[in-house]
Amino acid sequence: MQMNSKVAIAGVAALAFAIPQAYAQDAAPVKIGVVTFLSGPAAGPFGVPARNAAELTIEMLNAGKAPAPYNEKGLGGAKIEMTLIDEAGSSTTQVTEFRNLVQRAGVDLVVGYISSGNCLAMAPVAEELKKLTVFFDCGTPRIFEDGSYKYVFRTAAHSTMDSVGAAMYAKGVKPNAKKFAGINQNYAWGQDSWSDFEASMKLMLPGAQVTTSQMPKLFAGQYGAEISALLTSGSDVIHTSFWDGDLEAFILQAGPRGLFKKSSVILTTGETAMFKLAKQIPDGTIIGARGPYGVLAPKSDLNTWYRDQFQDRFLVPPNYAAYQMTQAILGVKAAWEKAQAANGGKRPSTEQVIEAFENLTFMSPAGEVKMGLGKGHQAVTETAYGMTKMVNGQMTVTNVKRYPADMVNPPEGVKSADWIKGGLKK
Repeated sequence: MQMNSKVAIAGVAALAFAIPQAYAQDAAPVKIGVVTFLSGPAAGPFGVPARNAAELTIEMLNAGKAPAPYNEKGLGGAKIEMTLIDEAGSSTTQVTEFRNLVQRAGVDLVVGYISSGNCLAMAPVAEELKKLTVFFDCGTPRIFEDGSYKYVFRTAAHSTMDSVGAAMYAKGVKPNAKKFAGINQNYAWGQDSWSDFEASMKLMLPGAQVTTSQMPKLFAGQYGAEISALLTSGSDVIHTSFWDGDLEAFILQAGPRGLFKKSSVILTTGETAMFKLAKQIPDGTIIGARGPYGVLAPKSDLNTWYRDQFQDRFLVPPNYAAYQMTQAILGVKAAWEKAQAANGGKRPSTEQVIEAFENLTFMSPAGEVKMGLGKGHQAVTETAYGMTKMVNGQMTVTNVKRYPADMVNPPEGVKSADWIKGGLKK
């Protein structure tokens, strides 16, 4: 799908906020390019909530209205200006857009990308252009397991955490499962998610066998044949890492055919659809949020502030895409201000921010984030899963289980596949 780029300067950039006198010599704004889906099937469930989160978070930071430790205005006193780019289109298109952000728009750094394919394409370009780039979502572990980058960071955990956590949860609720199956999109994200889940299930339930692995193309939209295969497989557990419109289409097509009642279905990204499609998701569906986000976020003052601000502004609660975008921006702020403090209060260079970002631990509305993998460039967090349950007409999540970061993420220097194959040893 090819789409013309949709570039807009966020309204927040036009707001006039005072810059502290202490940083008068560094009054130039910090320009951040933000990339997320604004059109296409991924826009509604992922891209638009992420855009809303970016606009809200930047506005709150510029006004100095975020709680400590993020209560200083902007980035170390400098106002943040946002340039927004639509992620829709091919990876080739996104590479062109990235170059335009750097070479024409003159951004200081880039925060973005939902698609794993886009992240894989963008990482070497960011390195070539020496531009600090923070991936806020895309899940494939290949970025830092197959490559090493100076200018690229990811502030959300990769898909191995999702798959290992899902298998642990499946073992807990279906300890006698004999058969399991999967339906995942046929590209990096779907392939990696299924590979890790399959290996984890075989480790945790050695007697369980794979009945079928369906791999339709990304954004296929119609899954009649795949659902038929899943229904006839007799599987106790069915795993899917579907996201975007594919996830919603799968729920709408599989539900009426009884798949969710016949098998325990794990939706590793299901949190984004659980309210919109509440009436179509039966009780007992296993829901994930790619980490401790949304309804699975831990209680804290920072989380309460964030959820209240988002709900008041957009009249819906923030989903995990929104949480991850805010988490990325707060990670940038934490690194920037750490670097600025080390630079005597002066505006830090890109290299100084990178040094501060590496191995950083910071807090987000989802709890602690540790840049613990990829030589300090890849985040690890805890994760959580739960089961859907309608209560008085409202969708809720019950039987929530949390898994610490070191339980569901590989240790530094060990590839995910090898870690799972080796028995999840630390």
